Amino acid sequence: MKSTARIFYGLTIFLVVMSIIYFLAVMYVEDAGYHTGIEWGGGTALVVSALMTLMLGAYFHFTEARQDVLPEDWEDAETEDGAGLYGFFSTSSIWPIAMSGSILVLGLGIIYMHYWLIVLGAVLLIFTVFKLNLQYGIPKESH
Repeated sequence: MKSTARIFYGLTIFLVVMSIIYFLAVMYVEDAGYHTGIEWGGGTALVVSALMTLMLGAYFHFTEARQDVLPEDWEDAETEDGAGLYGFFSTSSIWPIAMSGSILVLGLGIIYMHYWLIVLGAVLLIFTVFKLNLQYGIPKESH
């Protein structure tokens, strides 16, 4: 079993133990509130989190069994051994900050329930995402 699967299995065990403690603590602690018995919100969140980490642990367990030994599993591995390709990042593009501004306009429209501002923010967001994705697909003289 590899290290990633072990981490998620450990998280699963921790969350199962915490959910058992949570259910027992909520059932037997009196807080003079109006609600008696089990409080389902936190317990459900803990149980679902445990199931999700179990699912991820099983996924990593089965997929890592088909892979070669990863640098994370070497005893004498260096940081550079696991470094991969980072990709291409634009050095001087205006579109990420423009997209952030359009998200701000959209968020303010949602907060204050101004429908015209929501529409304007959505249109600006679609436009800036379009321009960000196509900024290197358009010939340089058309910028």
